[in-house]
Amino acid sequence: MGIFGQEAKKHDKATYDISHMVENALKKKYPKLTFRYRQSVDKSEINEILQKIDPYLGQTLFVEHASIIPDGGIIEVLDDNGNWRIVLVSEAKHQGKDIENIERGILVGRNNNQDLMAAGNAIERSHKNISEIANMMLAESYFPYVLFLEGSNFLTKTIQVTRPDGRVVTLEYNSGMLNRLDRLTSANYGMPINTNLCKNRFVKHDDRNIMLQAASIYTQGDGRRWSEKEMFDVMSEVAETSLQMLGRDLWNQING
Repeated sequence: MGIFGQEAKKHDKATYDISHMVENALKKKYPKLTFRYRQSVDKSEINEILQKIDPYLGQTLFVEHASIIPDGGIIEVLDDNGNWRIVLVSEAKHQGKDIENIERGILVGRNNNQDLMAAGNAIERSHKNISEIANMMLAESYFPYVLFLEGSNFLTKTIQVTRPDGRVVTLEYNSGMLNRLDRLTSANYGMPINTNLCKNRFVKHDDRNIMLQAASIYTQGDGRRWSEKEMFDVMSEVAETSLQMLGRDLWNQING
């Protein structure tokens, strides 16, 4: 039930609204460019893009109308060749209400006798969306996927919370029962969080160069909420990085 709780829904809606704010800001700053917003992408479209890269790719599709729906949607820009290029994909996850429950004096668990609830798996869908957008952008040298996390399951430091009766409860950031960050850092190869990783990183191994598409993962670390301005600033920075990477393909429109 926590996966679709009211807090999670509010967080998703905030991301959706802020994404539209970023789109409007881009349109105002770059009036010569054409932007569009999409809520979802069909898997059939992703397969078509993969097949253009290599016919062996994108062959399998079992559900004709399968799609992905990131919380904040997808912002795209039209390049000089008439192709829509992704500028920003955003998603948010609120998981873990331990802080709120402790502050309200609510005990949890099967017998309502615990301070802390074992973390759930609300973040699993994020991996699917990240992988599908990575497939869609396989030929690009950037990856503008931003994932915002908040809640007690995404702590990066130990905090103490006081109950109404004065008892202090400690939430250990490295508790396997609480923390779910390690389940998400696989999407950025264990690179730093709270960092704009939009530009793909190329690593050399033996005689090969390997391109890494990494999601930019942001968490407050202490369980508090993201403000709209904080989210807007991060999303705008990533979108601007995308436009820089696409600069050559947008040159005529910007300078026309």
